[in-house]
Amino acid sequence: WRNLEPPFFFSSKDFSLSNEKDAHASDSDENLERGNWSNKGDYLLSMVGYAVGLGNVWRFPYLTYQNGGGAFLIPYTLMLALAGLPLFFMECSLGQFASLGPISVWRILPLFQGVGITMVIISTFVAIYYNVIIAYALYYLFASFQKVLPWSDCFSWADEFCSKTRLVSDCNATLDGEIIHANYSFITSNNVTCINGTMNYKPVQFPSEQYWNKVALQRSSGLDETGNIVWYLALCLLLSWMIVGAALFKGIKSSGKVVYFTALFPYVILLILLVRGATLEGALDGIEYYIGRQSNITKLMEAEVWKDAATQIFYSLSVAWGGLVALSSYNKFHNNCYSDAILVCVTNCVTSVFAGFAIFSILGHMAFVSERPVSEVVDSGFDLAFVAYPEALSRLPVSPLWSFLFFFMLLLLGLDSQFATIETLTTTIQDIYPEVMKKLRIPITLGVCILLFFLGLICVTQAGIYWVNLIDHFCAGWGILIAAVLEIIGIIYIYGGNRFIEDIEMMIGKKSRLFWLWWRMCWFFITPVLLMAILVWSLVTFSPPAYGSVLYPAWGTAVGWCMIIFCVIWIPVAAILKIVKAEGSLCQRIVSCCRPAANWGPYLECNRGERYSHVIDSKKEKEHEIPTVSGFVY
Repeated sequence: WRNLEPPFFFSSKDFSLSNEKDAHASDSDENLERGNWSNKGDYLLSMVGYAVGLGNVWRFPYLTYQNGGGAFLIPYTLMLALAGLPLFFMECSLGQFASLGPISVWRILPLFQGVGITMVIISTFVAIYYNVIIAYALYYLFASFQKVLPWSDCFSWADEFCSKTRLVSDCNATLDGEIIHANYSFITSNNVTCINGTMNYKPVQFPSEQYWNKVALQRSSGLDETGNIVWYLALCLLLSWMIVGAALFKGIKSSGKVVYFTALFPYVILLILLVRGATLEGALDGIEYYIGRQSNITKLMEAEVWKDAATQIFYSLSVAWGGLVALSSYNKFHNNCYSDAILVCVTNCVTSVFAGFAIFSILGHMAFVSERPVSEVVDSGFDLAFVAYPEALSRLPVSPLWSFLFFFMLLLLGLDSQFATIETLTTTIQDIYPEVMKKLRIPITLGVCILLFFLGLICVTQAGIYWVNLIDHFCAGWGILIAAVLEIIGIIYIYGGNRFIEDIEMMIGKKSRLFWLWWRMCWFFITPVLLMAILVWSLVTFSPPAYGSVLYPAWGTAVGWCMIIFCVIWIPVAAILKIVKAEGSLCQRIVSCCRPAANWGPYLECNRGERYSHVIDSKKEKEHEIPTVSGFVY
């Protein structure tokens, strides 16, 4: 067993060189070494803030519109029950049971420790570019403090293609009893009108689109043209990291209070935007495109719709990123993580639906005033958040106020997700070096923020948006799916699903077989199959990265592959190292590495009970022989 102990698996008791308490902990905490949440509200709002992010606002409404409107809620709800909620509950239970972060928690199965490392590395990559998006929101927030929004018209930065309205290039018209086809200037000079449905329009861009590309990003022609650092975006990025560092300087004790504002106030803003949007002309048209009469139930026959529903649920709940394990690790042992998981998942999905009404009501008004169909003004991702919606807001009375509220909401949605991501990284450091974190939490937290700020500077160059898109395309995709598949296989099939259920019952109390029937069905069969299907589908339908019409050079795609390989390579590397360090024949080594580590179990001795009475702290391993459990599945 001594040889099975991985280098990351230290108990904080191994470092008990002083009685100094971490800022994470207080006298009222159950776990005086790692600390606990001050109250359940801190934890729940942190989880809601982590799960509810930018994707709820800028991706879900578009997917709903694209995949049959209201009919899309059917596969979305099913995927929540079959894939999202089972994984969410599993990770919350895992972190709370062991009171360990995403790497150290793999004492449960040392062979799969690389899965935890992969989660942490991917979270690091995501933290780098996610704060850049927050910097974009900050820039637009500051730009909203003007009497006239700078993207409300074609000002000095615009070119000849900029226009607030569609410009007709040519059409058919009736002249002297004959139908002719001519350019629009000829038609107007002869005082005739175009025949409906025959007009062709010039390629134009809204002012908000040109402002986004020419002013905010100063976007270059491609990844090959790095250009200069855009200084005001760099300052916004620095400010966003300063906010994150300030919120986390005392770990969960400080961030748990900040989220009362950052997690709740976006709902107030969404409600304000919804009420304002519902009073505008054309709002009903937008909502009908979103979830009304336009719903198409036949879309459910298309596999792509189900894949989109599963993918959206998977990513919006933030499973397999390591953050759920990290945040749950600060719960008290007997906290009801089952009800918490259901509450957070339902809140996340209701938020997505609610946000869609706020978004589409105002986009419907934009379509009305610009005399366009709603389908031509709807978009997702960056184009929704920084082009389509700002353009719609610029057409409202008192537009700076609505713009400020919208970008303040984006800022808050991004920040509380970022808080949890950085907490994931600092929790990992705390598990490895608890005494160091106890004394140097603030310098280490600030050091992490400073390091990630400098790594993110490449994303605020003139080619920065291409780097943001590249990292998102590769790192936030397959790596997470691979980690999730291995996580559920390792815990359910190797550690043992029934044994894991008994672990959960130690925390939330004994439950009936009927209670666990649904979870067993999902964990043992449905969820792994769905995750494998999504992973295979993603690989089969892979397309080279592109930003709009700009294709990436071959070396850019190669960099993307290198990033994802760097993330997942630790899974086999860690497994090989564990096998090499074990004793016996190859088969014996593999079998021993598939058993829990000697110090796996509840963190505090008072919670171990009879099932884990054999668990002995690492420093005592030399004095005792640790009993083992034979077999893979219990």
